[in-house]
Parts: sequence; structure tokens; C-alpha cells
Amino acid sequence: MKNFKKLIIPMVLFIVALSNYSCTDKFDEINTDKTKLVALDEAGIGNAFASAQYNALSVAGNWQLFNSLFSDLQVQFYANVAPYFPSDRNEMVGNWLNGAWGGFYGNAIPPLLGVLDNTKPGGPNANPAIFAIASIWKVQAFLPRTDYWGPIPYSNVGNGAKSVEYDSQEAIYKDFLVVLKKSAADLQAFKGKNVLGTNDQVYGGNVDKWILFANTMRLRIAMRMSGVEKALAQAEAESAVAGGLLNTNADDAFLKVTANSLNPMAQTTAWNEFRMSASMESILKGYKDPRMSKFFAPVAGTVDTYKGLRNGYSTVELGEKENTPSANSNVATTFLPDNMFSTPYVVMYASEAHFLKAEGALKGWNMGVGTAKDFYEMGISTSMKQWGINDASAIAAYINGTSTPIALADKVKTPALTDVPVKFGTNAEKQLEQIHTQKWLSLFPNSLEAWAEYRRTGYPRLYARINSSNSDVPANAVLRRVPFVIGEKNTNGKGLETGITKLGGADNAATRLWWNK
Repeated sequence: MKNFKKLIIPMVLFIVALSNYSCTDKFDEINTDKTKLVALDEAGIGNAFASAQYNALSVAGNWQLFNSLFSDLQVQFYANVAPYFPSDRNEMVGNWLNGAWGGFYGNAIPPLLGVLDNTKPGGPNANPAIFAIASIWKVQAFLPRTDYWGPIPYSNVGNGAKSVEYDSQEAIYKDFLVVLKKSAADLQAFKGKNVLGTNDQVYGGNVDKWILFANTMRLRIAMRMSGVEKALAQAEAESAVAGGLLNTNADDAFLKVTANSLNPMAQTTAWNEFRMSASMESILKGYKDPRMSKFFAPVAGTVDTYKGLRNGYSTVELGEKENTPSANSNVATTFLPDNMFSTPYVVMYASEAHFLKAEGALKGWNMGVGTAKDFYEMGISTSMKQWGINDASAIAAYINGTSTPIALADKVKTPALTDVPVKFGTNAEKQLEQIHTQKWLSLFPNSLEAWAEYRRTGYPRLYARINSSNSDVPANAVLRRVPFVIGEKNTNGKGLETGITKLGGADNAATRLWWNK
């Protein structure tokens, strides 16, 4: 079976890419005026929302194209071991990105717009609670897309026009804040109630959890834009904190998996395409991190040997013994195919809220009762418990650890990633690095969010790539975004021109996004 998979996966990827490419070509269908949809009944609204939840997380055949081949590698959760995948060398493979774009706009957005149009004020089935939850989910759906491309079609999607103008990332982000604040406020009238029931595959219709999720998402977005809109970011962040955030792992947001909605990471990661990165090895081993065995498996044939490899090896270098799949650590059993119908898919962890508050406290913002150190340590503790590490003494020992990341015994003599320990320091810049290094670990395997935060902060200090095939982004540089897709050039050319104008730079992988200027 394993050999069979080796033969079919490249072809499957090719077919998926082409099929999603065709979705982008069918622009008229994707941009159909959704206000002309026949009114959905109660069951139809619930089913449409469930579909929008699943598809918005890139799990309908294009997860590999959006997550695995780009953000997973760019943020160095993994390194590539498949010789036929050049994206770990910064190559922007057009058909893959086109598939990711088409899969989102063609599969996730139509049912979501259907729910919003049917439940909005004055809609055929006006329902303020469902409309608020669907609006929150719209932000969750669009955030990683604008963080990939920058300007994207947003406010005009579904208007039925032949050409759809792009929104600037600044406008999108500011609308996100408005939507999240209003949605959380509107849901206050429904606290303690259940909306959507089992059709809500994240919180099972629990309105109180959705309020916490919306506020935490608003804090995330405010922090992301804090470098370019400082006053607004602080005001929104403090307001979000006051409204209540995800706090314990009982608040974690996971997409439930079913017989019809599998965990795509668990489906993909046994295909011998990716393994633990050298960055992960240096940090996890150096900190003696008990999460290592929760994230990754020992090298095949060993009991407790964990090994990662550098990102960006050439096709020839990937053929060297130390860089092959069998010589490096795959993911832990939790994320392998046997569990693709049982391991839920992460949307947001409560630990993220604590790390966001830690950074806010460093900035002097009012993040509630506690110091940056308090929030930092609570973030670590919450993450540990989320991964089943509940021994208080073990957690305390880790938090107070003074060991640092290690150098690796590989062919390229990879040095230690950084010199910062886990124990919270006294220097503000070191503290910021510590917060984001631990946040990076805690976000695993949510590479979409981790990559955005790495681009914003520069932390953790990831390794330079061994090689880059992208002249715009050398091996020692950071890939800042992905280029707009060929499908848009072919079918929404005028709209795409507005996106390039609003990007404020060349349409390549080196141009910084609005919040990263």
C-alpha cells in the first residue's frame, strides 16, 4: 500500500490542482449573485453552514495546496523530503496556488454567503444569532487568505458582476474588527442558548463559546495590525480582552471530524512528503520539551531518536541518506491516517489568547489582571495541558528551564537556532522572542497563523533555507506573501488590476503585506 501511495499521490495532486484550477476558470459560477438563491429552510441553513465550516478550513481536497505545500514549510513546522516538491525552495507553483484559491472561492464561500443572505436582517429566514455566528466564521475564513495574498476579493464577492474589485488588506482588516465586535455584541442576547446544534461542527451551537472566539479573533487581528495602526490596535485589543477570551482548553476551537469530514492533515502526512524541520529539532531538544513526542514520532526503527532536516534542499540533496523520509521524524500517530476520522482539526487554541495578552502587556496595553510574565507562563501551561501534559511539577520545571536550543549533528553543521531559554528574561526584546518562540510551538500544527506571526515579528529565529529557486526571495530572506493566481488573470483581469494597485508593490513573494510594512 505504501508503494502504491508513492505512485499515485503526485498524480492525485496534479488532478486536484487541475480540478480546482477549473473552478477558478468558472468565474461566473463562483461570483453568482447569492442574493438570488432560493430561500433555505432551517435544515438547509444548518447544512450550508456545516459545509462552509469544513470547506473554509481548506479541507475539501485543497488542504495540501494551501497549508502543506506553503505555510507548513515557510514557518518550518516541517521540511520537505519529496524530490518532486519545489515549494520548500520558495518556488511559487502556480497551479497549486490556483487550486487553493479556486477551492476556497468555489467551495467555501457559496454556502457561507447563502447562510448570511438568508439569515441577515430582512432576509428570508432572518436570524440574528445564526447571522452573527456565520459572520464570525466569515472572518475566520478570509483571514488566512488575505494573509497569503494581501488584497483579495472580499466585500464584492457574490455580487454577480463580471469583474470583481479587490479590497485592500487595510480595509479588510478594519472590517473584520467591526464585524467581530458587532457579532459578539449581538450574541449577548442569546447567552446560555444553543444555535445551530450539531450543524455547528466547532462549538456544537454554544453561543457563549462563540462570543469568546470572536473576542479572541479580534485580539489576534488587532495585534497583527499593531505595527501600522497602533492606537486603533490598542483600543480594539483592550476592548476584546474586556469582553472575555478563550481561557482554558475547554474553550479550544476544533472542527469535529466525521465519516464525511476527515482530518486532512492526518490524511496527508503519511505520504512521505514532509518530516520534522531542523528548527523544531533544535528547539524541542534544547528545551527538553515534553511536547516533542506529541508532535512527532521517533525515526522509523528507533524508540526515542528524533531528527529533523533543514528546509530548502535540492532534489539531489534530498537523495542523500540523512535527508530521506526514513531518516527523519514523521508526525506523531495522532496525525496519521488511522486517526483521520477521529483526530479533530484545530481552529484556535486558548493558549494563543494568553500569548497575545503577554505581548500586549509588553506594549503597555491593559490586558487585564497579570503581567507579561504571568500571561507567558499561562500560555505555556495551557498548551502543555492541551497536549495531555498535566503534571504541575513538570510544567513548572519547563517554565523555569534555562537550557537553550541545540546545534545539530547534520552534514551542514546547523548551529543552535537561538540562545534564549524558556525562563522569562529581563530584557524586553528577549522577552518578545521568548513569547513568540513559545507561541510558535503552541500553535502547532496551525501553520497559517504561525506563518503570519513569523512574518510580523521575525520570531522564532528560523533557519535560512539551504537553497531558493525564487530570485525575489534568496535563501536567507523571508517569503512575505504568495503571488496572485493565474486563474484571476484569465477570468477577472480588471479586478486583479485593482488588487495589484492596492498591494502597493510588485506582485511577487518579496512584497510585504499592509500590516508588515
